Amino acid sequence: MAEAGSVSEDIRVECSETSSVLRSISVEVDAARVGKAFESAYGELRKSANIKGFRPGKVPRSVLERVYGASLPDQVERVLVSETLAAAIETAEIRPVSEPDIDAERPEEGSHFHYTAHVEVKPVIELPDLARVEGRKPIVLVGDDEVEAELQRMQEKATKLVEEPEGTVAAEGHSLILNFVGRIDGEIFQGGSADGVDLELGAGAMIPGFEDQLLGVKAGESRRLEVTFPDDYGPDELNGKEAVFDSEVVAVRRKELPELDDEFAKDLGDCESLEELRGRIRGDLEKSRDANASRSLDRSLIESLTALCDFEVPPGVVQGQLQSQMQSMHRQFQGQVPEDVLGEQLRRMQEEGRPMAEQRVRELLLVDAIASDQAMEASSDEVDARLGEMAKAQGMDVEPMRAMAEAQGWLTAIEQEVRERKVYDYLAEHGKIVDVEPELTAEGAGSES
Repeated sequence: MAEAGSVSEDIRVECSETSSVLRSISVEVDAARVGKAFESAYGELRKSANIKGFRPGKVPRSVLERVYGASLPDQVERVLVSETLAAAIETAEIRPVSEPDIDAERPEEGSHFHYTAHVEVKPVIELPDLARVEGRKPIVLVGDDEVEAELQRMQEKATKLVEEPEGTVAAEGHSLILNFVGRIDGEIFQGGSADGVDLELGAGAMIPGFEDQLLGVKAGESRRLEVTFPDDYGPDELNGKEAVFDSEVVAVRRKELPELDDEFAKDLGDCESLEELRGRIRGDLEKSRDANASRSLDRSLIESLTALCDFEVPPGVVQGQLQSQMQSMHRQFQGQVPEDVLGEQLRRMQEEGRPMAEQRVRELLLVDAIASDQAMEASSDEVDARLGEMAKAQGMDVEPMRAMAEAQGWLTAIEQEVRERKVYDYLAEHGKIVDVEPELTAEGAGSES
């Protein structure tokens, strides 16, 4: 069904619904305004035209038409569309969610100018009974064995390397300070020499046979190591080649673990006893897993809600979301992986990432629909509280964080985040939440991600 209206005496607008997410706005600009646009374009052109035989600003209209007449209508079209599109959209009483596509006739002096703007809009979403929405929240469990495992990791991190007494024979687990020079066919090869290398025997950091031949060595001793590079080692000039390394052992060191006692806890700086440290570890693990469980709950809620709602998604918005995801990937991995590899990943995302982008847009539209239905907004106090959380996480004061957010345009995103949080809390309040057992990682620890 089409609706007609006038922006002004010289512009007429007619809007029709092409689909639930697409409106076609037909705009007619009367001949008088088109004529003024041509006259203005020629006037601007006259000021800058440099044509032999004429002074600047004095070139006759007929000469300008002969030289520039073929291209000027394109300029006039752009001017007329830019001058009238916003008012036409306002007259049609629609709110675009992506950049409009324009189909325009070529403007001619003495004639009306017509163009059609194809504008995407948000779909009208009929929300279901939210009691039908189901969420799954993993139970947060932290076992005593996990606390002890984390305590042991902290102990290992605090391990010191102590130099062994003179004459100590190196065994598996010892750490050597090693200098070596590698040769193939008697010639030193690139990347085969180093000084001051810290090598743990038995760790498998070197090619097969290298570490084994250092067992039993002593500090100050030199030893010749004969090895063969694996066929699939990497560089063609090394694959399958026999090599000789002349090595010198500077030092033999052993690992010295600190005792797990109250002093160890105090050395970490914020605990007075080992039991207090265990309690802190448990609390940190519970906090981390609770955050993961909340994210898992949010994901299950929005997936359940999405499955209950059927609506058309604006394709231009999906394309914009896909481009945003690609830009995010480019920023994340630029400089970390080879450009050709990154380019291939981006091409694959362009071809295969549209379903994920459409799902994200569908979720955002549903979140917005609930927020609008319940008049949920982010108050200044709530935004301030979120800025405070961000500042604390970064070890900053809140005012520098606010200044950074304002300078980099984060505030709108923070407001959206606060609004989304309200929606997820609302879904959890009105939906059906089921506690589920956490999935186990390969190490056996609970994971709610």
